[in-house]
Amino acid sequence: LKGAARLAPAPCRWNSGLPVNIGVLFVPQQEAWVVERMGKFHRILEPGLNFLIPLLDRIRYVQSLKEIVINVPEQSAVTLDNVTLQIDGVLYLRVMDPYKASYGVEDPEYAVTQLAQTTMRSELGKLSLDRVFRERESLNASIVDAINQASDCWGIRCLRYEIKDIHVPPRVKESMQMQVEAERRKRATVLESEGTRESAINVAEGQKQAQILASEAEKAEQINKAAGEANAMLVKARAKAEAIQLLAAALSQQHGSAAASLSVAEQYVNAFSKIAKDSNTILLPANTGDVTNMVAQALGIYTTLTKPQAVKSQDEMPSAHEEPQPASTEMLKAEQGSSS
Repeated sequence: LKGAARLAPAPCRWNSGLPVNIGVLFVPQQEAWVVERMGKFHRILEPGLNFLIPLLDRIRYVQSLKEIVINVPEQSAVTLDNVTLQIDGVLYLRVMDPYKASYGVEDPEYAVTQLAQTTMRSELGKLSLDRVFRERESLNASIVDAINQASDCWGIRCLRYEIKDIHVPPRVKESMQMQVEAERRKRATVLESEGTRESAINVAEGQKQAQILASEAEKAEQINKAAGEANAMLVKARAKAEAIQLLAAALSQQHGSAAASLSVAEQYVNAFSKIAKDSNTILLPANTGDVTNMVAQALGIYTTLTKPQAVKSQDEMPSAHEEPQPASTEMLKAEQGSSS
């Protein structure tokens, strides 16, 4: 029996090369043999040892339960935007019901292939060219669902469908390439403009912060300077007040007036010695050589300014205009002599 089984043709998926019924048969794993008795369906042989009646029983179909791979031939399809594409794919099938696969359709492989092609053309007609490349997964899923709905009565289930190649016409390909280059240039320009904008914003923010810091520094400097000047003025005022108090105390002592007169006379003489050093224009009194007269004149001015305040308290306004007359008369004489 084993020798007779070896001489029998190799099992095939469809009707060709059927095994011969010799009564005892060994069905391989992942195969289903459809048996007819006197031309009518009898049963399906399971893998392993099986017994049949010779001459009455006949093995009509041998179905493989493995996953079957079918190449879908290349075909042309028109997209929604009227672009003709050449597309092919791969179809993965499995026989789920050997009875339906044997009696539901004449040639299951051809039927499923044609159904995949028509479904592919129908689905591509619903999409534009750009969406075809972006939605390949959804396109594959749609084709699988459409094939399963039609092949359910054939006992065949489509597991998956994969698009292998999509061929675009040369002119469309060139236009797509130009579009891609334009899109890249656009993105480069946008990125460059965004970089320029960010740079300008950063520079403006830096200048703003610099101006704020500079103004705050200038404000602090002015405050410090004003505080320093105020403190300096207070110190000078205190020093001047103390000097005046010391001077007043010194003048109130014995012979203080004589010492003050001597100091005024020295300053008067020193002032004339520095006149020629400051400018080219010199104003000299008429009696420049008479030092004694000059000292007497200075002492007279000092004596006039240091008269007792009791005279001013009697009649302050008239005395203020009358008492300085001798000094002013002497000054007028000096001015007239210098002008002459």
